[in-house]
Amino acid sequence: MLDQVPDRVQLRSTPAALVLMGGGARAAYQVGVLKAIAALLREARRGLDPSIARGHNPFPIVVGTSAGAINATALAARADDFQESVAQLVNVWENIHAEHVYRSDLLAVVRTGARWLTLLSLGWLIRRSLRLRPRSLLDNAPLATLIERMCDRQRLQRALERGHLRALAVTASGYGSGRHVTFYQSLDDYRFTARQQRVYVHARIGVEHLLASSAIPFVFPAVPLAVGDAVEHYGDGSMRQINPISPALHMGAQRVLVIGAGQIGQPGVLSQVDPCAYPTLAQIAGHAMSTIFLDALASDIERLEKMNQIAAALSAEQRQALGLRPVEALVIAPSQRLDGIAARFLTCLPRPVRALLDALGAGSGNGAALASYLMFEAPFTRVLVDLGFADTICRSDEVLAFLTERSEPRPAQPPRVVVV
Repeated sequence: MLDQVPDRVQLRSTPAALVLMGGGARAAYQVGVLKAIAALLREARRGLDPSIARGHNPFPIVVGTSAGAINATALAARADDFQESVAQLVNVWENIHAEHVYRSDLLAVVRTGARWLTLLSLGWLIRRSLRLRPRSLLDNAPLATLIERMCDRQRLQRALERGHLRALAVTASGYGSGRHVTFYQSLDDYRFTARQQRVYVHARIGVEHLLASSAIPFVFPAVPLAVGDAVEHYGDGSMRQINPISPALHMGAQRVLVIGAGQIGQPGVLSQVDPCAYPTLAQIAGHAMSTIFLDALASDIERLEKMNQIAAALSAEQRQALGLRPVEALVIAPSQRLDGIAARFLTCLPRPVRALLDALGAGSGNGAALASYLMFEAPFTRVLVDLGFADTICRSDEVLAFLTERSEPRPAQPPRVVVV
């Protein structure tokens, strides 16, 4: 399909935002989508001035949550060269191993996971357990090194100063206050409407913000962050995230491309799972993870569609009075169940991690959903990259219509409208 892209196109000038959802190792799918977008743009730009063909950033606003926050920051840090930024992400995700994200050796797993499971099962018998208080199932200390390598903070600031990037935003959830906080880096200090339990903080995004945003509950430890004069421990930004698209709209996006990390409204059950059997702890944990990472996006899309229906029945004056404005949205999500794919790669996990998951009842594919969030192993992530690439190429007409406009007039499209 790449050879069908027309030569005479130009990139659209209205501000576009990229929203990358969370999902642990599932975030490799996002990179496949971006890889396809980069390929489509290379073809589409053949008719443009070569001096801008490589460096122009199609997404001046980038918003990320959890593992999507790491991808978003890596992309934003190289906003002066979109092709380079995507190539770097592809290289990382196609060659990743669990040891790059969390300690997967036997001693480390015993110190964290085994101790945690022991406390759950026998803590009531052991007075000393009151002093153990393990913090997480796994130790993600190696992730800080990976983030440092992927995200150049100085280059990110230069991208903002030179106009390649308008804003970067990442989200986290406070365990003490219950607030959902969006940390954003921009030259502009945006004024956000006060929302209950939703806070926006102007900050210089650092490793600590990304570790907090990607701290999957129970799996990775919470991270202390200072907000104003208070220090609070934060965890995964997907928790209590009601409107994942909202930050992009508040920062001026008129078009939004959202990349999910799972099928929207996953139907049916996996063939490896007996639906009549009582669920294992791993199955329950995987279901909870899917609720945290996937349901907010589905709800936000439904809300968008409802607002579209309402707006279609209103006049321009009525839309203005109600604070509605048109926002074009394109959502790309996996065409296949990622837990089904993960079930084929369980043996790729390090043996101590696999044993830990088996203790939770993840054997024989029963815990494939939970494993899919922790499977930072190249055989699995490469399949997700390929899936994201294929899914996007299949929708190349939609993607190109979202990113570019042809020299000839574009057929009128009904506006997509949301409340800001």
